[in-house]
Amino acid sequence: MNEMTVKNRTIGKGRPLICVPVMEACSDAVIREITYLTKSRADMIEWRVDTFEKYRDYNAVREVFAAVAPVIGDKLFLYTFRTRRQGGAGEADGETLADLHDLAAESGCVDFLDLEYFEEERPARKIRELKSAGLRVIASHHDFQETPPIEVMRMLLDKMCAGGADIVKLAVMPQTRRDVLNLLEVTGDFQEHNPGTPIVTMSMGRLGSFSRLSGETFGSCITFGVHKKASAPGQLEMNRLGQILDMIHESL
Repeated sequence: MNEMTVKNRTIGKGRPLICVPVMEACSDAVIREITYLTKSRADMIEWRVDTFEKYRDYNAVREVFAAVAPVIGDKLFLYTFRTRRQGGAGEADGETLADLHDLAAESGCVDFLDLEYFEEERPARKIRELKSAGLRVIASHHDFQETPPIEVMRMLLDKMCAGGADIVKLAVMPQTRRDVLNLLEVTGDFQEHNPGTPIVTMSMGRLGSFSRLSGETFGSCITFGVHKKASAPGQLEMNRLGQILDMIHESL
């Protein structure tokens, strides 16, 4: 089965989990937002460290972890540094990224780490290192310009899966309705042929918003919603998103 259970939450079966990104710049705002989200309907909280103004100050990163660790509770905690090449806000060399990954492992409160798979020189080895440090890895790839052909999307997902990722993630930008349908087809095919590896996909922007709602039908196990700041175009407000997902789940 394409599922796993973490903190009594099943990932990869049934209603997609709602992940809400935290995009704040200063420590106090990050801590306030994460604390707020622990009391919300979010299933997973993503700290987008690339938007944190002090991400090169490792003590500042540690202080955020120390502040939020006692309140995370049963919420899943995802740690992400999104580079500009992948649509993010930060720039960091390999050594800095490795240090940030180490901080995530040392924190004791991070459940998942997002790894930009094709930005790594030796991604499979990196995944093994992160897993040995106690982290689960979401291998990701983002294309903010277009939706690649079906065979290319399949290749990207297969490579991330073969590299040992716990979950694979692909986000693309549609130009036509056919692009959205192609992504959904690839998602369903991957889920069918790769038991044991949950998949997360989304077609970004307004045109692709349906893909953020259809995970229970086509196989995408996590969808991203907004509280304050969106991390990608097309994300819906988290409470509205939850209501829609509940309705779809009940109908199924």
